Amino acid sequence: MRSSDALNEKVALLRLVGRLDEAWDMANLALRQARFSADREEICLARIRRAMVQRDLGKPETALIDLTSCVDEARSHEWAVAEALALLERGKLQFGLGEYKAALIDFRAAVTIRVRIGASASDIDNAMMATAIAESFVDEL
Repeated sequence: MRSSDALNEKVALLRLVGRLDEAWDMANLALRQARFSADREEICLARIRRAMVQRDLGKPETALIDLTSCVDEARSHEWAVAEALALLERGKLQFGLGEYKAALIDFRAAVTIRVRIGASASDIDNAMMATAIAESFVDEL
């Protein structure tokens, strides 16, 4: 159960069932393991997943800082998958905070990246749906 994939899956499942304190502990364990055994892109992805748990725990400011750092790092190293995920998650966080225009910018960037890299149809659809929802909120302003 200590493989990186297993730890990350456990984080997602714990978040899904609302066991956020356990998800936080597992996300930190996954990040520590990534720092010792993975490449830098995997570390960035682990940080994104940990920020998702922070958001769920009601720590949006900390999660926003971490996600922004991940966007910047992924962009500077041209890690398109990580950048798109960080943008999408940061957009979700901003949307939840009522920052609809900022969320829309991130969602559009995530769509562009996912289309460019040939991501799965479901990943592209996910980002496009988020974009459409954010657009409807921005139009109402």
